[in-house]
Amino acid sequence: MGLFTLDEARTELARLLPVLDEIVRLRADAAELAAGGSSLGGLPEFKAAQARLDELMESVQKTGAELKGFAPLLVDFPSERDGEPVLLCWLEGDRELTWYHRRDLGFAGRRPL
Repeated sequence: MGLFTLDEARTELARLLPVLDEIVRLRADAAELAAGGSSLGGLPEFKAAQARLDELMESVQKTGAELKGFAPLLVDFPSERDGEPVLLCWLEGDRELTWYHRRDLGFAGRRPL
């Protein structure tokens, strides 16, 4: 996949937010089911939650975005800024795309756009 412009990445993120919200909810459900003694069910429900999580994460990656973290959820959109390769960076809890970092620095190099 190619690079995202900032506008393209923001549009894709807006489309993905319901998917990302579902991943966060299912992640919590799966953790509770794995611990056992949950009112959510048992092993069949855990396996169903895991299968749905796999499906949702694959749908995120098919957009060209990079799923970098699961807990917390972290999604990067490959881009360029001033001719340099960067990743537009979304972190769980954000409702829009407002951060980036150089590809070689990773999350520790995060800066506001």
